[in-house]
Amino acid sequence: MSNDCRVGIASAEELPNPRLGLLQGDGIGREIVPATRDVVDAAMSAVGLPDVDWVPLPIGFDAIASHGTPMPESTLVALAELDAWILGPHDSASYPDPFQMQLTPGGAIRKRFDLYANIRPARALPSVRAVSPHMDLVIVRENTEGFYADRNMFAGSGEFMPTPDVAMAVGVVTRQACERIAHTAFGLARRRRKRVTVVHKANVLSTTTGLFRDVCREVGEHYPDVRLDDEHVDAMAAYLVRRGDDYDVIVTENMFGDILSDLAAELAGSLGTAASINASESKVMAQAAHGAAPDISGRNRANPMALMSSAAMLLDWLASTGHDPRLAAVSARIRSAIERTVEAGVATADLGGLASTSEFTETVIARVHRR
Repeated sequence: MSNDCRVGIASAEELPNPRLGLLQGDGIGREIVPATRDVVDAAMSAVGLPDVDWVPLPIGFDAIASHGTPMPESTLVALAELDAWILGPHDSASYPDPFQMQLTPGGAIRKRFDLYANIRPARALPSVRAVSPHMDLVIVRENTEGFYADRNMFAGSGEFMPTPDVAMAVGVVTRQACERIAHTAFGLARRRRKRVTVVHKANVLSTTTGLFRDVCREVGEHYPDVRLDDEHVDAMAAYLVRRGDDYDVIVTENMFGDILSDLAAELAGSLGTAASINASESKVMAQAAHGAAPDISGRNRANPMALMSSAAMLLDWLASTGHDPRLAAVSARIRSAIERTVEAGVATADLGGLASTSEFTETVIARVHRR
């Protein structure tokens, strides 16, 4: 993904309103997705931009009720016509048979649109208690291959049982996927502190993760201004706990990235603050790293911070890839308002606060309108 603005000859005033899909999902998605929409609308208004053209689309339990499937084909077709979309969490483990054995809604979207880069920052906020209070890193996770059975085959699952007593899994690593995720990581590092750490397990998985490591090293030769090092994944987990503030951009394969990003989020404060985007060269999806939390659904207790921050990342991505560059100012407003809200002591219960979802959202919106 490049960070160059490719606006062409159109002036900012001539650019169309962003058209964003809104996929509410399950559980607390019914609360945090509308909250995120309201914050984005407030920030657009605060910088004098026209309203977002929101396009609500069904997934999850609502889609099962209305379309007989948690991921309707009509939703996927509609997403292709949009600039980007915001995805709420889904509770696929609770779906009725046979849907539990199918791709999750998020997985189906990632696969359909080849969203190969999962970008997950982990930055500690001064007002949030953190194990690693100075952590400020980004994990760049290859999102289409690796050892996850739901995304490493053209058709079917990468897990299978040749006999009732033997279970096997296939891991897939290709040069093309390694190259494009490496370029994403190095490009991001150039805009940060110019350091990339490649995480692998080449001492054991020498062919698969060895290829990942070696291709990242080759790509790194094109970025002589970026410092490159590498670590085994088990050592990396320990180093994140011991000295997480040492790292800048971490690039790794799918499963390692999933595990390390959850660890980093907790070390930086809470998984409830963990934002992420899933992106290709032309499409981007905002998706909080946490799940649907059905145990607190409908109780006005969910923390919407992660999805709001994910939406801010999405707007930044749009601003830097040929859409309205003014969206970067909208993104900055949202991030600043969230941080100032938490610094003022307004936080949900998972961060030790007393605010409800709606109270937190209202405070963020109020601060969005302040300079």
